[in-house]
Amino acid sequence: MSSAQPGFHDWETHTRPMPGQAEPPLPPELNPRGRSSAAPLPTQPRPPRSGGPGGPGGDGGQGGYSSGTVGGGPRRPRWSRKRKIRFTATVLVVTLLAVGVGSWFWADSKLNHADVLQDYAGRPAAGKGTNWLIVGSDSRQGLTKQDEQSLHTGAAAGARTDSMMILHIGDHGDTLMSIPRDSYVTIPAWTDSHGKQHHASKHKINAAYAFGDGPLLVKTIEYNTGLHIDHYAEIGFAGFVNVVNDLGGVDLCLDKAIKDKASGADLKAGCQTLNGTQALAFVRERHQEASQDLARMQHQQQFLNALAKKATSPGTLLNPFTLYPTVGSGLDMLTLDKDAGLTDLASMFFAMKSTKGGDGKTITVPISTANYQTPADGVAVKWNMTEAKQVFDAFINDTAVPSFSN
Repeated sequence: MSSAQPGFHDWETHTRPMPGQAEPPLPPELNPRGRSSAAPLPTQPRPPRSGGPGGPGGDGGQGGYSSGTVGGGPRRPRWSRKRKIRFTATVLVVTLLAVGVGSWFWADSKLNHADVLQDYAGRPAAGKGTNWLIVGSDSRQGLTKQDEQSLHTGAAAGARTDSMMILHIGDHGDTLMSIPRDSYVTIPAWTDSHGKQHHASKHKINAAYAFGDGPLLVKTIEYNTGLHIDHYAEIGFAGFVNVVNDLGGVDLCLDKAIKDKASGADLKAGCQTLNGTQALAFVRERHQEASQDLARMQHQQQFLNALAKKATSPGTLLNPFTLYPTVGSGLDMLTLDKDAGLTDLASMFFAMKSTKGGDGKTITVPISTANYQTPADGVAVKWNMTEAKQVFDAFINDTAVPSFSN
């Protein structure tokens, strides 16, 4: 028996505890319940939860969330304040980007383009800086008979230019220069819509627009100034009124009261807010002024500067209920050259805003006489070419623009 393996009774005899000792557990092979009732197996220590006292961002409320159990059930995820802020900021940025991109494509789709900047033999080379030709058209397109009556525009067919301005954007300040519509200049040779060729001839500058619309007007201005026109913007009557109304009016301060039956202007002296109808009457009024068209150009410069300030103010840009209607009406009233985009248009408005402050300025092309008697076109405006050339050269070379008194 000494060589035999001990049996159950032998094991029981040798392992029976002494009095006062705990009974040892059965070996696994003799335990009827299997291994689970034997001595517990060694386990790995549980790592600390991230963010708790043993790690960053866990149960200690310092970040992250825990998915442990409470009272025997699963614990609901708990977001820290930092995580909530991060998530909210991400959603806000994504939303703003989506709205911004959508708005950009919406606005871009509303741009009206025309092929007005055309190359031709002898066209001036591009200079430094950027030159915009801004044209105010008196086209009645889009106006009802009631509109024509209430706005005092009349019902003339076709379109003419009530105003012409060159906006130079450069490193030495931005300059807005008005060109009188009665300026007596050379209209270069041109071909009409029927294919008939016309020789170069002397006429008032607004005849170029009547003869050949925007393309011939651009060519005429380039021919007489030596400037390269980089961009073109044409403003119509109907959209002009809507833009001012969508902005909630434009603030102006007038030195004197204005009353003009022809334009419908009836404005008091002092600071006031003009609605669309009043604004249109103001920029068209000239009969009360001793200098007629020259005074009207000053009104137009004053108003465009005030309009640009209101359109680019935080109160407009940060208010979608003002911004979107204004942008919609503004783009409806404009016709741009085919290469001009939204960034170009924004640059134009901010430059126009700056012409009344800092290095910016507003001028009129230098004039030698405002009552020049022409052979066939009546009384016109004649430029002072000695002074005008200094201004044109400053635009071409983007140097400081000299000031002359007309």
